[in-house]
Amino acid sequence: MPRVSRAQAQHHREAITEASARLFRERGIKAVSVADLMGAAGLTHGGFYGHFESKDALAGIAGEHAFAQATERWRKRVAGEESAAEARAAIVEGYLRPHSIRDVAGGCPTAALCVDVAREPADAPVRAAYLAGLADMVDVLAAVEATGDAAADRRAALADYATLLGAMLMARATAGDPIADEIVAAARERLLGTPAPARAARARQRQA
Repeated sequence: MPRVSRAQAQHHREAITEASARLFRERGIKAVSVADLMGAAGLTHGGFYGHFESKDALAGIAGEHAFAQATERWRKRVAGEESAAEARAAIVEGYLRPHSIRDVAGGCPTAALCVDVAREPADAPVRAAYLAGLADMVDVLAAVEATGDAAADRRAALADYATLLGAMLMARATAGDPIADEIVAAARERLLGTPAPARAARARQRQA
């Protein structure tokens, strides 16, 4: 059997990481087997341990990958806004749009992994990835709070993120019932108040 080149091996590792980041968010860490992960990456089960020490180790790497993607999305979202208030609104509107709530596999890792991570031991790789990734996302949000006080900005960001996360989890759990829309609308109103016409128009454009 021919040896896999270094470039191919790296490509396979990246494919496994990407597939795992999606499957762990979609199904949960414990519910996904190594065979599931390798199959989703288009590879055979037997090659797994040539790339990763264990599924737990991969969960940490996949968590880092998912958070890096999510943080980059937030950074891009705020980059085009003219003020801190508009940047904060862009994060809120993007987070609470219907597609974001439905997209468990490709969506917010803070929401998708929180229950699994809470059940992991303190030294689990995925817990370390979760803590580091959450800190990065809070930093992005704190930077657009703009109270002029770094400590106050961080507290505001934590409260805002907790509201967003809770709304997403509750909306997913009640999908199909009218209360799901009520939850999202209430969270948006609490965070942004009544949307200004220009901001509402931009939000509709993003959703489209």
